[in-house]
Amino acid sequence: MSQLLQRGTTRERFRLPLSKDDAAHVLLAAVKAEVEHRCRTFVMSDTLRNHALRIADWLTGDSSQFGLLLCGGCGNGKSTFVKAFQQILNKLSITVDESAEYKEKYQIRICDARHLTRLCKDNYGQWHNLCSQRMLAIDDLGTEPLEIMDYGNVYYPTTDMLTMRYDRQLFTIITTNLTPQEIREKYGDRIADRLNEMMVKIVFENTTYRKP
Repeated sequence: MSQLLQRGTTRERFRLPLSKDDAAHVLLAAVKAEVEHRCRTFVMSDTLRNHALRIADWLTGDSSQFGLLLCGGCGNGKSTFVKAFQQILNKLSITVDESAEYKEKYQIRICDARHLTRLCKDNYGQWHNLCSQRMLAIDDLGTEPLEIMDYGNVYYPTTDMLTMRYDRQLFTIITTNLTPQEIREKYGDRIADRLNEMMVKIVFENTTYRKP
């Protein structure tokens, strides 16, 4: 009977192999590079430092939550931080399992929520592979339709993807302009409660950086 009740070990959560302060410093440097890549001027602020420290705390700490929710208004740096983290992973080239013969490196895919919805209809196999991606960032959650129709079948791409990633405890970052209450209203109590369990929430309360 005891064997029937045994479960596999909990998936080990990714942690950036840096101190919190070093991770925040590297994040800010990568954000600066992202901003300047778009031919914009990077301006340091206490708000940016606070965001970097909170994200770095999650990336390097012992939280059991395997997801990160960055929410707030438009143009205030959420997606830029995700792209910055992607560049850090690419530069550090961190090995998933040193004991494995094939040295897989940690990488994160960044996908727009609307693209994921279209992909579910146009290329279900590719969409399903993204659902089980080791690390995934979903950008602009809430801009996509909740359901799609395909030859009379109804699909719920976002809720199905989030459910799968919750069940498998997969590293997930989400950016959204929705408030937590708006997320609950759009996706329902079931998804909202799962996001509460799996994700650390960071609210970007600053205004847009997209100035003329």
